[in-house]
Amino acid sequence: MRIAIGQLAHETNTFSRVRTTVDLFKVWEWTQGEELLDRHTGVLDYLGGMIDRGEELGIEIVPTFAAMANPSGTITQETFQEAKNLLISSIMNAGKLDGICLFLHGAGVADGVDDIEGEILSELRSILGSKLPIVAALDLHGNITETMVKEADVLLGNIDYPHTDSYERGIEAIDITARMIQGEVNPEMALSKLPLLIPTTTSYFSPIKEINEWCEEWEKHPEVLDCTLFHGFPYSDIPHAGVSVITITNNEPSLAQKISNDIAAKIFEKKDEFYPILPSPKKAISYASSRSEMPIIINEASDNPGAGTPGDGTFLLKEMIAANIPNSCFGFIFDPEVAKMAHKEGVGSLIQVELGGKTDRLHGNPLKISAYVKSLSDGKFIQSSPMWNGSKVNLGRSARLLVGNVDIIVCSVNSQTFDEQIFLLHGIDVEKSSIVGLKSSHHFRAAFMPIAKEIITVDSPGLSSAKLSTFDFKNISRPIYPFDSILNHLISLTNI
Repeated sequence: MRIAIGQLAHETNTFSRVRTTVDLFKVWEWTQGEELLDRHTGVLDYLGGMIDRGEELGIEIVPTFAAMANPSGTITQETFQEAKNLLISSIMNAGKLDGICLFLHGAGVADGVDDIEGEILSELRSILGSKLPIVAALDLHGNITETMVKEADVLLGNIDYPHTDSYERGIEAIDITARMIQGEVNPEMALSKLPLLIPTTTSYFSPIKEINEWCEEWEKHPEVLDCTLFHGFPYSDIPHAGVSVITITNNEPSLAQKISNDIAAKIFEKKDEFYPILPSPKKAISYASSRSEMPIIINEASDNPGAGTPGDGTFLLKEMIAANIPNSCFGFIFDPEVAKMAHKEGVGSLIQVELGGKTDRLHGNPLKISAYVKSLSDGKFIQSSPMWNGSKVNLGRSARLLVGNVDIIVCSVNSQTFDEQIFLLHGIDVEKSSIVGLKSSHHFRAAFMPIAKEIITVDSPGLSSAKLSTFDFKNISRPIYPFDSILNHLISLTNI
């Protein structure tokens, strides 16, 4: 049995001014053939799960092409066409295949293409025909379309946010593909789209935790293969953005639709639970400073590079510098210019710089600081978080700057903070810190919840703010909650 694996993944924030190019993909991943296997073997991500499960079952896993970029703005048409063509041509040149397993994010947008995953699946299906199984794992932030459902045999999504189950979804993708090839199952998918747009919401707590439990209860049914809540990605201003549910049964299409509709209706009843009221950075720091236990983690969710923001926002960092709390640290801010200067001047030097605020003014102005260069690094480490554990990370030329009592880590590659490794690389033990500031919405929780005495999320202005009313949406389908009053979600479901 031969199954091809591949990846083309991007979470597109259409409000970002940073265009996504081949060069941005290559910062993260642009691999083919054996290089794909080398990069993902032993890593707890989607492709890592596919590789390991294939080996366990004696399946020949055929690596094709994998591209992944940190979330950013709309993908250029040239970039999308090049990546798509490489993926499809790699599959076509892979010899006789029995099935295909892919990781496609589900929230990718390119110039002129609102649904890149649907286009990829459609082209593959038109070339390969209806009989070859095509299975795709998706991120739970996927904005799901009817085209995706029509062209794929199976779409699987994360249950957990943080996505600590990516590896398991890769395993599941191989398992169901193998069962299809052997004639054991005939998957039937049913999609229910809701007129509901929600900010990024962790699965550690309700309402997501409770909704996932409803899905898991349905999965106990003997004919149900999978039931998944897709949160959608609210920062893609496209017609199909929003929450959805996919249920997959073994040859029971009516049951699949019934379950998806049932879960969708129950989700809509909880719609008002998705919109938190979050404190400002100043209020959060004031509260944290009153706590005797440490560390207190303050995450700036509104400038989360994992949702396509610049990563050089200064609102939280400005307040931390002003508060000047002993043994506090911030990790990290994206500013390659400052990192370069720190490396040029060297450890022990005092540098005068304008830190951050270089992409736009929405996320704050540059901070004029005098900083002591405490340590320097190449920004390379192995991710230790339960999410994507084992991944090789390269944040580029990095520096630890000391401003008053605040240690600040500056990096040359934009990313959210997943775990404590970037701190350890610069000699900072976050468990002994008083306050730890970082940029992330929820993925950091996988590594930091076990050590944090408390986590405080702040919501300053930014392109991943929980305040959806601050965004100038022009293309989302209407009516949609929370922007429109909707009494019966089923009426609107027919219009999406």
